[in-house]
Amino acid sequence: MPIKVRIPTPLRKLTHDEEIVHVSAATVGAAIAELQSRYPGIKERLTDDAGSVRRFVNVYVNEEDIRFLQNQDTSLKDGDEISIIPAIAGG
Repeated sequence: MPIKVRIPTPLRKLTHDEEIVHVSAATVGAAIAELQSRYPGIKERLTDDAGSVRRFVNVYVNEEDIRFLQNQDTSLKDGDEISIIPAIAGG
């Protein structure tokens, strides 16, 4: 069973309006790389010039923030779910 990636609405234009895509990757970083190979332009919206996940993008693996795990080195296994959630600011 592959890893499920939930794509937020603002990025779905890159995934041909798919809300959920599946990847086969061992880490979050590898999952982002696979998404980039299939959906060019998605990586630049998720990561900064240094390759780190952008401050205003939250990435969760099975509802756990990767910033409290091993960031992009967080291991994945079959059946895991990655959620990409853009931060929302209000005023």
